[in-house]
Amino acid sequence: MSESASLTVSGMKCGGCESSIVSKVSAIAGVVTVQASHKDKRVDVEFDPAQTDLDEIEDVITDAGFKVE
Repeated sequence: MSESASLTVSGMKCGGCESSIVSKVSAIAGVVTVQASHKDKRVDVEFDPAQTDLDEIEDVITDAGFKVE
């Protein structure tokens, strides 16, 4: 069973930032879907908690140069 989360993320300025986050988070094993919106400062993610968790997802976003608030 999957879980969903909506994260507030600052530092996204454009569609390129959104694409970067989507690409990096999608590469995490267990991530089902991910959508990013720089206008809303939000990243929505659905994931399998047996394979990954929010801490790992947040770490990947932070490592990409953005701030999870």
